[in-house]
Amino acid sequence: MLKSRKLGNQGLAVSALGLGCMGMSQSYGIANEAESIQTLKHAVELGVTFFDTAEIYGPFTNETLLGRALKPYRNNIIIATKFGFKIQDGKMAGVNSHPAHIKQAVEGSLKRLQTDHIDLLYQHRIDPTVPIEDVIGAMADLIQEGKVRYLGLSEAGEQNIRRAHATHPISALQSEYSLWERNLEDKIIPLLNELKIGLVPFSPLGRGFLTGTAKRAEEYPETDFRKIDPRYQGKNFDANMRAVAVVRDLAKDKNVTPAQIALAWLLHKGENIVPIPGTKHQNLLEENLGAIEVHLTLAELKLLNEALPPGATAGPRYSQVHMAYVDR
Repeated sequence: MLKSRKLGNQGLAVSALGLGCMGMSQSYGIANEAESIQTLKHAVELGVTFFDTAEIYGPFTNETLLGRALKPYRNNIIIATKFGFKIQDGKMAGVNSHPAHIKQAVEGSLKRLQTDHIDLLYQHRIDPTVPIEDVIGAMADLIQEGKVRYLGLSEAGEQNIRRAHATHPISALQSEYSLWERNLEDKIIPLLNELKIGLVPFSPLGRGFLTGTAKRAEEYPETDFRKIDPRYQGKNFDANMRAVAVVRDLAKDKNVTPAQIALAWLLHKGENIVPIPGTKHQNLLEENLGAIEVHLTLAELKLLNEALPPGATAGPRYSQVHMAYVDR
C-alpha cells in the first residue's frame, strides 16, 4: 500500500499521490481508451486510492470511462469530480453554479460514474452570479442526502474560500501548484493551513516542463490544450525550458527522474498536500509513484526554491479568456 495523507480535518484519507484523469479524454494528446483503462486498473493495484475527474472532461466521457474501469474497486477508492461549467453542444459555454443546476449535474455524474455517491465534490470554478454560501448550501444538501461525502473548491480565491468554509467545512482546494507555478504561496497556502484545508495540486509537473518533455505549441495537435498555452509559445517556451534545467541536473545527480524531483518537492511542502499528476501510461504512473520515496535534503530544497522562485515562469498561466475563470 502507498503512504496515505489526510485532506482537511473531516476524515478524508487518500493515497499520498492521486491520479489526474483529464488527459485520458483528449485534453492532452489523443485518447486511448484501452490503455487508459489498463492504467486505471494498474493504479489501483499499486495502491492509488484517489482518482480525479470532472463532468467537463470530454465533456462527460471521462466520468464514463472511470465509471466503467473503476466500478469493481469502488468500495476501496476515493473518486473526486467537479461541476460548475455550462456545457452546450459539447463545449464549455461559461459557468453555472445555481443550486438547481448543481443537483442536476451531480445526478449526471453519479450515473456516469456508476456509483451512488461522490467522495469529494468540487465546485470547478467560482460563479460570480451565485453567492458562495448558496453554492455550498446546495452541496451540503447533497451530503445530507448521502450523495456526496466531502466538499472542495477549485481555483477559488481567499474570500470565497473563507466564506465557503464558514458555511460548511471544506476538505480540499484544487489548484495549479508546482515548482514551476507557485502562485499560491503568498496568500492561499497560509489560508489553507489556517483553516486546515488540504491542497490538491493539478499540473504538478508543470504541464510537462518539469519533466523536460515539453514541446513547442506548434508541435501539438489542434485538440491538445497545449496548442494554445502561452507558456509553450515563442520566447516563453525557450525561457521556461532554460529555467527548469536545475530539475534535470538534480535528478541526474540523485539517479532519479525529473518528474520524481518535481513531485518530491511538492510532497515535502506539507502533509496536507496531495498532488494528482495525470497520465494515461502505466510506465509513467509507476515513475510518478516512485517520487513518494525520494528524499530531498534541505540544501536540495533550497537549490530548487532559489532556481525557480515564485514568478520565474515566462508567460501567463492561461489565455486571457481562461484566466477570467480563476478567482484571484
